[in-house]
This record gives sequence, C-alpha cells and structure tokens, in this order.
Amino acid sequence: MPVARGFLFAGLHAGIKPFKKDLALVVSESACSAAAVLTVNKAKAAPVQDCEKRLPTSGLRAVLINSGNANALTGPEGLGDVRELCAATARALEVPPEAVLMASTGVIGQRLPKAKIVEALPKLKAQLKSAPESAAEAILTTDTHIKVASRTVRHGRKEGRITALCKGSGMIAPQLASTIAVICTDLAISPALLHQALKDSMDGSFNNLTVDNDMSTNDTVLALANGQLGNPEIAAPGPDYDAFFTQLQSLCVELAKEVARDGEGATRMLEVRVSGAPTKAIATDLARATAGSTLVKAAIFGADPNWGRILATVGARCGSQRYDVDPARSRVTVQGVLVYDAKPALDSSGFPVGTLSTNDANEGPSVPGHSRLRAKMRSPEVLIEVDLRAGSEASVGWGCDLSYDYVKINADYTSLLVPTADGSVAKDDRLTNYSPKFKVNLVTQALSYISRFADKRVVLKLGRQAMGKDSLRASIVEDVNLLRAVGMVPIIVHGESPEGQSKGDFHSREMVLSGQTNTELVTLLNRTGSHAIGLSGMDAAFLKARRLGEGVPGEVVAINKDLLEMFLQRGYVPVVSPVGFLDDGSTIAIEPDQLASELAAAASASKLVYLVGVPGFMEDDELLGQLTTAELREKLEKNVFTRNLSRKGRCALSALERGVERVHVIDARTPHSIIAEFFTDQGIGSLVTHG
Repeated sequence: MPVARGFLFAGLHAGIKPFKKDLALVVSESACSAAAVLTVNKAKAAPVQDCEKRLPTSGLRAVLINSGNANALTGPEGLGDVRELCAATARALEVPPEAVLMASTGVIGQRLPKAKIVEALPKLKAQLKSAPESAAEAILTTDTHIKVASRTVRHGRKEGRITALCKGSGMIAPQLASTIAVICTDLAISPALLHQALKDSMDGSFNNLTVDNDMSTNDTVLALANGQLGNPEIAAPGPDYDAFFTQLQSLCVELAKEVARDGEGATRMLEVRVSGAPTKAIATDLARATAGSTLVKAAIFGADPNWGRILATVGARCGSQRYDVDPARSRVTVQGVLVYDAKPALDSSGFPVGTLSTNDANEGPSVPGHSRLRAKMRSPEVLIEVDLRAGSEASVGWGCDLSYDYVKINADYTSLLVPTADGSVAKDDRLTNYSPKFKVNLVTQALSYISRFADKRVVLKLGRQAMGKDSLRASIVEDVNLLRAVGMVPIIVHGESPEGQSKGDFHSREMVLSGQTNTELVTLLNRTGSHAIGLSGMDAAFLKARRLGEGVPGEVVAINKDLLEMFLQRGYVPVVSPVGFLDDGSTIAIEPDQLASELAAAASASKLVYLVGVPGFMEDDELLGQLTTAELREKLEKNVFTRNLSRKGRCALSALERGVERVHVIDARTPHSIIAEFFTDQGIGSLVTHG
C-alpha cells in the first residue's frame, strides 16, 4: 500500500484497556495544513471541543489517539487533560505544543489515565515507522479488524499519495459517522481548501452511513497535508483541486463501507440505493432511513426479502418529513430480484417478468423463487434498490444487519468494563454479570456434555482465520484450557498466520512455521498454564514426509507415535507445525489439513476440528449443520464446496475411515467457537459422522 510521504505511525498497549493496543501516534516529518469534520452531537468529547477551536490551521505535526476512554462529558478537567497530553507529546517529539492534536474513543464519562499515556510516549515515539497498521490497530474498540486505505493523485508529472486509517463499528449515525479517521496526504493544499474538500467528501461517504442510528460524542475525521510531494500549494478550485477531491472522496467511500461491513455484530453489509427522488437530499435521507430501520436490518439478518418493511420505512419518513413521494408507486429490488413493482411488465401467469411475484417475498419458503432469493440474501453484501418514480435524483446509504450479537456487545460493553481510579478500564466478564436464565441454560447444556468427554483426545487444526487476530488466538487458548479442565486431551496443528506468511521459497515458509508461528502459539499457551510444547518434523524424526512436486506442500507418510504418546501421557499440549523431514534429511512444508487428519488417526482421537473462515460446510449459501460420511462423499463428488472446504472434506473422510468418531468444521471468526460447538445442543458449525 503506498503511504503518503513524510508520515510515520505507531501503536502500542499503554494500559488504558485491559489488553490490546490502545495508544496511537501519527506524525508528519514537516508542518501540515490541517482540517477536521466533527460530530454534531451537543455532548462533544473534550478532544473534539479542542479540535473545533483550533482547526483549520497550519503548522500541525502530530495526532495522539487513544482508545478505551472517550474523555467525553468530563467537564473542564477533560479539556485540561487534552492540553496536558498534547503538550507532553510535543515535548517527546520536540515540536511546539500547538502542533499536536488529540482524539479519543471508548467509554464515556471517565477522566483519562494521563500518567500511563505520558509514560508510554517515549516508547511510542521509538516505534514510529511509515506503515499505518499498528496505529490503526491501536484505535479500535469493538471493531473486528483494522481499516486502512490509500489513493494516488496525479499532479502534473508527479504522483501524490493519500493514506488513511479509520475505526468504527458501533455508535455510527449520519452527520458524521466515522468515529475516528486520520487522512494523510503529501500534497500541498491550503488549510481552507483542505477543510472544504474534507467537508464536501463527507456527503456520499461517511454522512451516508449508519450502523445503529446512535451518534457518537467523539466522531472526528482529521486531514493532514504536509506538502512533501513538492507541488505548488493548491489554494483555489481548479483541475488540481478536483483531482485531489475525487480521490479523497473515493477513499472516504471505501472506509465508510468498511465501517458498515464491520458494524457491531454484523453478518452482512447493507447497501440501499434510492433513485427517482425529487431532490438529492430526499434520496439520501430515505436511503439512510431504510439502511437504519430496525425492522429492515432484522429482516436482512434473517435473509427475509420483506419489501413491506422497506416501503413502510420509506412511507414513514416521507410522511414525517412531508416529502412529495408516494411509496406505493415505487419499484423495489433485492439482490437484483424484483420484489415489488406498482407497474410491472407481466408474464402470461400474471407475475412480473423474470421475477418473483410481488407477494412471493412475503410468503413462506414453499413459494417458488423464495428460497433462491433468500440464498442470495445470505451473501456478505445485500443490495436494496428503490425507484421512487417521483423525480430524477439518486443517492445511496450503507448499513448492516441487526444480529443477536449487537445486543450482547452493547449489553456487555460497560457492564463488563470496570472503571479504575486512574481512568483506565478493567474487564470483568465473570458469569455473575449475566442473567440467571442465561447461566442456568449454559450450565445445564454444558454439564450434559462434560461427563462424556473425559480422556477424549481432540485434534484442533488452526487456519489463517484462527491465527490472524490476537483476540481470536486468546479465545482459542481459553478454549484449550477449558477442554483440559474437563479432562479432554487437545493436540494443536497450525498453519501460517497472515502476518507470518512468507512470500519467499518453501524453506523460508518452513522457518516461519517452525520458528515464529509455532513459538508464539506455544508461548501464549504456556503463559496461561497449558503446558504446551512445540513439535515439527525436525524433532526426533516426528513427521516423515514426501515431496509431491515443485512449489506445492508435501504430505505426511509416517508419524512417530511413540514420541507423540510420550508427550500426551506427561500432560503436554503438543503444538505441531506442518513441517516434515524427507528421506535425504532435508525438510519440507506439508499440507496442514492432511497433517491434522493423520495426527487424529495416529492419536486415536475422538474428534478432529477444522477452524475455518466460513460458518462450516456450505451449499447454496446454506450451512450444512450435520452430514454423514455418505452425504459428504456425494457432495464432494458433485463439487459443491470451495477448493479449501473440499480438501478438508476429503481429509475428514480419511480420518473417519481410520477410527476418528467425529469431525467438526467451525467458524474461527467467532470467539469461543470450540466451546459453543462442543458444549451446546445446537452447535455452531458442521458435524460429520459415520453413516
């Protein structure tokens, strides 16, 4: 990703949150023009109030951002804290105090832990580099992934760059809905024109976004321009300004859509396109209203093409705002399928040509075409199009579905976070914080399974999704500890983590697998008392392999069962990297799915678990909750699954044929998915059994 010249970024854990990075720094090597677009919430956080007074301006050098504490509704003391921390950052960077801004996100109503932040500044400065990912991670709250984007801008014979980092997942409503974004460019542009470009770029991007219709106290989009491209300063509208604005708005659209995809508890992004409106403002308002409707969002979560909810929302907004629009004259499509048309072209049966009937979308699954549309609605992105037939203007709104997890995230967010005296937060997720009904149901289900699992061996194969995030790795470690607590005997096989993937040759990959990846996972397990030990083919000839061809992984042909049994009997958790040794004494990276299958058979495991990046075995976007070996074999022959799932399916059959009792394929993206699969009646993934 091209990064704007002269900008440096850093992020670390300063102790504001119980764990995870929580303090970020963005620094320019030279003075910047700076501008901001800020929340219109009247309960503005202290850093927002400070930015509002100072921007747009010139001479800016740095932005300090913390997560975990919003510094909102903290009174004059909160503003004083912002000034003190900006001054401390300026001293650390050796720049003037007025050259530093601050932004915050997190729990409302608490003073910042200034001492912890000041103490972290030297280390933060030492970690500065021209890559934004670490800073992007440090500003996250309930987000599930970092959000960064970049664009290039042609300026004469030169090519300028725009780089942005952003966070946002909940408390996302129109009239600025970014929570925090920092946009950096190496073009030279005046503060006034930078502010105009930033303000105008919000329309059609962040201002068209809603997750929950709840506006944050801290929404801040900052833009910094340091001029290191060396272009004459853009100080007036014209072709150079237009080129910059086009790329700036494109970048903001990308980030806004990423926020929608990552909405709290979201399973699908929702895009609503409204056309045929009397004015652009009406089209935007109706698109946002539809994307933010609780009933529409719930229907999207349930893959229910309920056009009645869509038009009811449009009608309600038109009525309350007195728009000259009649929703009954509209045309509505969902995922490209016509579900309502006041003036359709009819076929000989009286149905709209090539579509469902206008009533099908509200009927049950027995209606022809209904199940096909529902399958389309299970895609990661759902598109609703409404033609109002009341004008020529159009606009778009973005949002997400409303899942059970949204309620849980927001019910738990502050009830599980305990304020401390210094302004940081600690997490208290003890079972006592949950409802009695939930606890009884959880314990009753779990106890019925625990007694069956004593001394049972289980092989867990962790893929890239499971290895890709600190929070997911932590939840897997907790699950492994619980499995051991109830008497199960876990064996772990891992692939490469996304950040550890080598772009070099196979020898480089082997070094990453047996070195960095394996060591990090073993260390994490041992810190929590799991008594783990790392193993690969290089350890006492543990895994013998053979080469299958150039540029492809090898396969396991023999496993040293005695070595494996010795570690299991002594209470170790083997963490096996997919590296085997060849007859000539050299090593080779081997296919981890096949290795997991072979290990499960060699260890006489009762369960083999594949943690993947999808809900499980999928057919026509439907999760197959339970399969027999015969059913799985038939679907493999018909090429129903993706190549990745097909490989796991073949490995599952191989393990089951050699004595493994059950194979589970479950979603690694769901925290504690192993426990949810093993210890609840319904499970969450696909279960393959003999038959």
